Amino acid sequence: MSDESNVRFTEREALFYHSTGRAGKIEIIASKPMATQRDLSLAYSPGVAVPVEAIASDASCAYDYTAKGNLVAVISNGTAILGLGNLGALASKPVMEGKSVLFKRFADVDSIDIELDSEDPDALIEAIAMMEPSFGGINLEDIKAPECFVIEQTLRERMNIPVMHDDQHGTAIIAAAGIINACLLTNRKLSDIKVVVNGAGASALACTALIKSLGVPHDNVTVCDRSGVIYRGRDRLDQWKSAHAVDTPHRTLEEALVGADVFLGLSAKGALPKAYLMTMAAEPIIFAMANPDPEITPPEAKEARPDAIVATGRSDYPNQVNNVLGFPFIFRGALDVRATAINEEMKVAAAHAIAELARMQVPEEVAAAYGKNHSFGREYIIPAPFDPRLMEVVPAAVAKAAMDSGVAQKPIEDFDAYRLQLKSRLNPTTSVLTQVYAQVKEHPKRVIFAEAEDEVILRAAIQFRDFGYGTPVLVGRTDIVKDKLKELGVGHPDAYEIHNAADSPHVEAMGSLLYDRLQRRGYLERDVKRMVNHDRNAFAAALLKLGVGDAMVTGITRPYAQTMRDVRHVLDAAPGRLPFGIHVLVAKNTTVFLADTTCHERPTAEELAVIAKETAGFARRLGHEPRVAFVSYSTFGNPTGKWLEPIRGAISILDQEKQSFEYEGEMAPDAALNPSVMKRYPFSRLTAPANVLIFPGLQSANIAAKLLKELGGNATIGPVLLGMEKPVQIVPMTAIAPDVLTLALLAASDVVG
Repeated sequence: MSDESNVRFTEREALFYHSTGRAGKIEIIASKPMATQRDLSLAYSPGVAVPVEAIASDASCAYDYTAKGNLVAVISNGTAILGLGNLGALASKPVMEGKSVLFKRFADVDSIDIELDSEDPDALIEAIAMMEPSFGGINLEDIKAPECFVIEQTLRERMNIPVMHDDQHGTAIIAAAGIINACLLTNRKLSDIKVVVNGAGASALACTALIKSLGVPHDNVTVCDRSGVIYRGRDRLDQWKSAHAVDTPHRTLEEALVGADVFLGLSAKGALPKAYLMTMAAEPIIFAMANPDPEITPPEAKEARPDAIVATGRSDYPNQVNNVLGFPFIFRGALDVRATAINEEMKVAAAHAIAELARMQVPEEVAAAYGKNHSFGREYIIPAPFDPRLMEVVPAAVAKAAMDSGVAQKPIEDFDAYRLQLKSRLNPTTSVLTQVYAQVKEHPKRVIFAEAEDEVILRAAIQFRDFGYGTPVLVGRTDIVKDKLKELGVGHPDAYEIHNAADSPHVEAMGSLLYDRLQRRGYLERDVKRMVNHDRNAFAAALLKLGVGDAMVTGITRPYAQTMRDVRHVLDAAPGRLPFGIHVLVAKNTTVFLADTTCHERPTAEELAVIAKETAGFARRLGHEPRVAFVSYSTFGNPTGKWLEPIRGAISILDQEKQSFEYEGEMAPDAALNPSVMKRYPFSRLTAPANVLIFPGLQSANIAAKLLKELGGNATIGPVLLGMEKPVQIVPMTAIAPDVLTLALLAASDVVG
């Protein structure tokens, strides 16, 4: 089920997202060096002949010498796109690209979308079957029923790699996990429960089949379609519906629900009236999973039956049935053992693993995302989609089930080592940032956008509001800001809160505040009034100081240093803190924190020690165990120089204070980051490459950060500003709207500290 059904955005914003920069959502990058002629010779001719011959001799070598073993094709013909229906193969491409991105984001599975322009099941089967040499697995998507049943079943029989139609089995696996836990909470046995399924499409019939595999008896499950109950002897039933027909006198959903323990809805909005719930068994279990609007909302269900356990497909209600909990990790486990299929045993194992994870204590970082400590119970029977433990738990369970059921070609010998390998595949920064977004959404804030006449800032503010993160407080000339909002497709620009000096009720208070602060720093009253009237950064910072907003973001129109000076006219450092900036470089598996990249030209030993401690704490809040290196042109005194003393002084201070993180210096970057170079210094206190780099001066830090951003090919967050009395973030002048939004969310969250 989709987790975005409650998110609002304009059509223009959605199109801009997909078209900005590189069109679409995916790209192909080389995983081997391609810089020299020798690299190219090895990658293609003549070097490529060697693995070609090896694979020709032994087909299994393809998994060793090509990307096949980590490559899944996401295939559709566009006949059942989300809730939009049959819009054709080409129209399905944005969805399939999105599915490919989710494979990579959640399970480090490489994926390519393939859209096939045919509604002929036989033609689709032939086309897909011929792709087996290219891929390690096939994910079928958005193919309408009943053709999807024929296509999947035939391909599973013909192909020797995993094939799964996620629309069927993804929802079924997550729903099954929730039912397992709901039955535990209500002291039911799966072998005893009476289930009514409303809907007979691909997802509904897959749910029906899977709960039977879990142990629910065939005769205890009643399936209803648009014509009513599917009973034995009913006319015009296809083979897939007739497989679930039962002997029953009931002919309507209302009749079938009398005494039922479980309602599984995969049908349409409003299909479950409140009155129908009154006849269900005590503590009814209601899974209303119609997309985007459920058969009954949780508040409506609870009003009728306060004793009910309710789940939906939506992220704005508890117990979200979300496919992303399943398909990436199921394929991950199947690929890792080179499974020849995804069978019923693997799906059951995934359901039990997901259910068990929900019963475990919730990690602090996941609880923080919700703003409260969730624990297993009626409103937490399904894990959060971004629980980092999913990557360790579900693939391992699926892999073991593949081995036990005989479809694994490469069994795992050490599951502890395998779980560690799974954990290392993903960068925790990505997961933590997802949790930050959820935290802000759970506790919306008022963020001041100081330069709202700029389109980049305004786009970020629109997204901040539309995605439910809180209220953007816009600073700019009212008419200009409203005109730009209209240009960007905002339907009701008057709904936005806009402040400017011409009509703000806070101007007088701002003048008094700033004059009290600056009168002994050479500023006259007229200077302060001019600052309030003409300097948007000072105006916005004063709004923040007065409590009009909770946080502030600025910087797009002026250099960082000038913006910082403007803000510091109004705001101080937090008590006992040192303001400074951190650039965060996010690669696939690693994150590196660079500091200080914005504020201190030549930090003292004391300042370097503070920067190191603060950056280590920030790294921990983003999910990393910090290993700090004080980088330099010198490695442990070679060569010598006059700029080493502040670093050595900082090390001495940290030694005296006895830190809880690893640190070392002075070190050249290769000694800090390259394992082979690190071996030359066995006395080094770093047990692995550094992930926090502390620079001796602003010049080297800022140059390094910008060089790595431009040449390194990694995502860059920041600079992130720490240490101010109020949450303020200053974006670089080169920022685009997503950069601004990220810093606005960090400013509104607790992660900056």
